[in-house]
Amino acid sequence: MKVLVVGGGGREHTIVQKLSESKRIDKIYCAPGNAGIESLAECLDIMATDIDKLVEFAESYKIDLTIVGMDDPLVMGIVDAFQEKGLRIFGPNKRAALIEGSKSFSKDLMKKYNIPTAAYETFTNSDDAIIYLKKSKYPIVLKADGLALGKGVLICNNFNEAKEGVKIIMEDKQFGSAGNILVVEEFLVGREVSVLCYCDGSNILPMTSAQDHKRAKDNDEGLNTGGMGTFSPSPFYTKEVEEFCEKFVYQATMDAMKAEGRNFVGILFVGLILTEDGPKVLEYNARFGDPEAQVVLPRMKNDLISVCEACIDGSLDQIELEFEDNAAVCVILASGGYPEEYQKGKVISGLEKFNTKTDYFAFHAGTKKTGNEVITNGGRVLGITAKGNDLKQAREKAYNAISWIEFENKYFRTDIGKAIK
Repeated sequence: MKVLVVGGGGREHTIVQKLSESKRIDKIYCAPGNAGIESLAECLDIMATDIDKLVEFAESYKIDLTIVGMDDPLVMGIVDAFQEKGLRIFGPNKRAALIEGSKSFSKDLMKKYNIPTAAYETFTNSDDAIIYLKKSKYPIVLKADGLALGKGVLICNNFNEAKEGVKIIMEDKQFGSAGNILVVEEFLVGREVSVLCYCDGSNILPMTSAQDHKRAKDNDEGLNTGGMGTFSPSPFYTKEVEEFCEKFVYQATMDAMKAEGRNFVGILFVGLILTEDGPKVLEYNARFGDPEAQVVLPRMKNDLISVCEACIDGSLDQIELEFEDNAAVCVILASGGYPEEYQKGKVISGLEKFNTKTDYFAFHAGTKKTGNEVITNGGRVLGITAKGNDLKQAREKAYNAISWIEFENKYFRTDIGKAIK
């Protein structure tokens, strides 16, 4: 069969890598792809948000299944456009993708259906938000309502920071139209855990757990980013936590979306925080997490294509997910200055060393090929992932592999998974 993957980052490279292991696939295309994906798939000069061209390509080349990696095309309605043409596609439709596209929608959904989450208020006017924040307890969390590349969240320690945060999101529009609505949440304390789930509209199958490091600098300092590293599994995601979430979060979310006439088919990413009062939902995403996918998919034993098809066909209850009894750690190599200003076009060396190593992966994110050279082309450049018998060994292997790669202004956190024994 022929498969098209939509996107061009580390998540999509991971998806393509997993698909390449399937005996059922004859050809993989990726739009737009990147320098790493080129070795596994034919990359297309089509942007992930150019839905008309993607539909046209899928029709012309008789693509059997399209898998959407990115949030933007999902929220824009790529699934609806493909389905209108009778094309098979994996991901939630526009109505269901709103669970990621609007934080105010997802918070209202959780409140209505008693899914545990932080207390919150929403605002469409900056003056009203500032009046509310004058009386608020600190620290407090400000969130841009829409998509903001994982960066639209500000943690404010006092009123002055919050006032500046309102200006950044609602007035300066640093995150564009995502900041038209502001969500103000109580600040929760606890370990954060990410759980990706396959969904077929009625059934939901959680994958193994992962833990993300969002902040740019060591010790969780600096600005929020799209993610600076992950590890899987999370030792804090106990059997007790898992059982609670399966009953009161995962299935409850599926049922809530169904009750709202927004049947969710695809990947539901559930960002959890484990508080003293029990697990609570921090956020939902409507696709594989990045860089969570880089540590979860390499550990999955199942054929990805078969699981995706079961989601589309409503037969997920016939799938039993299996994961390797090991661990994985991913460390992001970024361009110096990320997530603010950074330079592109720096030559990357050492990638060939991964070709002869098992249990090591260099997932490309912001890269492109120029002649025979691979150069940096984004803030997050590579996700260096390694598998080990346990988290300690996986971490040692991942950081060892970082030394194989060189490019000017290479930057990475040194503490991904450091607290894990």
